Amino acid sequence: MFSLSFMRYAFIASTFIAVVSGVIGVFVVARNMPFMTHTLSEIGFAGASFALFMGWPALNGMLLFTILSSVMVGQLTIDESRRESVISAVSALFIGLGILFLYLSSKTASSATSILFGSVVGISRHEVYQLVWLSLIVLAVVFLIYRQLKFSSFDPDGAAANGLNETLISVTFLLLLAMSVSVAVQIVGTLLIFVLLTLPAASAKYYTTGTGKMIGLAILFALLGVWLGLYLGYVTDWPVSFFTSTIEVLIYLSALLYQRWATE
Repeated sequence: MFSLSFMRYAFIASTFIAVVSGVIGVFVVARNMPFMTHTLSEIGFAGASFALFMGWPALNGMLLFTILSSVMVGQLTIDESRRESVISAVSALFIGLGILFLYLSSKTASSATSILFGSVVGISRHEVYQLVWLSLIVLAVVFLIYRQLKFSSFDPDGAAANGLNETLISVTFLLLLAMSVSVAVQIVGTLLIFVLLTLPAASAKYYTTGTGKMIGLAILFALLGVWLGLYLGYVTDWPVSFFTSTIEVLIYLSALLYQRWATE
């Protein structure tokens, strides 16, 4: 399997994707922002479709659209009373734009399938380098603001009382989330992005409470999903995203059962 260059590239890319997803996912869950991953995934779909229309790499279009839109959508959804309406409106707009750009680009159905469901097995060396650098940037910024991000995510009232610049932290995190969505789309596609950015972290919180331990366990669960998904996809020739999604759901269900058993 590893004698094939595209499988080596896929495993390298999936490893970095899993690490980023595990790290960012813990804060997504803590900040109660799974809805943002869903919204940004649809914005990413429009961005990738726009990139195909322009003749760019899909990742570049996703980055452009998600980064520019993340802060705007984040601000619009602060008011919980209108959050669902805003999400519905934004999702409808960008899904429509994505369909339009795909139509105008005259690409084949396989291009749309790659955007929607992921295509890490077909990743090139250049795309691996781009993805690795992007992942390292996300991880470096998280490392630099880790203490403030942790304080803001797990104790927002205490952070506000201590004068933490919540606006700056929130904007920074939204930008990191936008970059993470663009990275993770390579494996699970825009339709299943929440699988990697929420389920490993949501599973981890049932097994441990410390932030560092949660991050470590979330990374482990994400790695398990993408590595097994790649292996099973190679053996069966079925979509990698199907196996990855199924494995992460099974891990989450086992975490729920463990939590129920532990509280009895």
